[in-house]
Amino acid sequence: MKRTALVLGTAVLGLSTLTACGGGASATSSTPAPSPSASAAPSTPAVAGAALSTATVGSLGTIVVDGTGRTLYVYDVDTAKPSKSNCNGSCATAWPPLTAGTGTPKLSGVDASLVGTVTRSDGSKQVTLAGWPLYYYANDAKAGDTTGQAVGGTWWVVGPDGKKITTQASSSPSNSGY
Repeated sequence: MKRTALVLGTAVLGLSTLTACGGGASATSSTPAPSPSASAAPSTPAVAGAALSTATVGSLGTIVVDGTGRTLYVYDVDTAKPSKSNCNGSCATAWPPLTAGTGTPKLSGVDASLVGTVTRSDGSKQVTLAGWPLYYYANDAKAGDTTGQAVGGTWWVVGPDGKKITTQASSSPSNSGY
């Protein structure tokens, strides 16, 4: 019975995520991305001064990651000037924001003048890079995963200059429409 409830709950989460983050047509595909499982969702870190670093990942080149090597993404529906996060509710369950803690962020390979924060609709502070709010992808299970790249044609890994990288990841599924 618990297994049925878990499967049903995961299906409901997947449908609500699609509704919240669907946001328009995708040229890549109309097949939905797999919904994040509860066990795969990273907790939204709120560390004393969020850490940003860089990593070189296959065909994507140098991308921005957090202090533990988890890939960070930007969302085309957000705005950079002024900074505004438009991923809330079930969207933020699938794409948890990188939240700011207290103190100075720890940076390695990222220009401090590009790092800031934006206040989210829930009042939390989200880390930004060149004005763009930063997110994790719940289906990225470990450091170095980039399965969120190009999901729905609106989610992208980000370079240390704050610009989205639109190259298709060689390890990402080709039909990852969202």
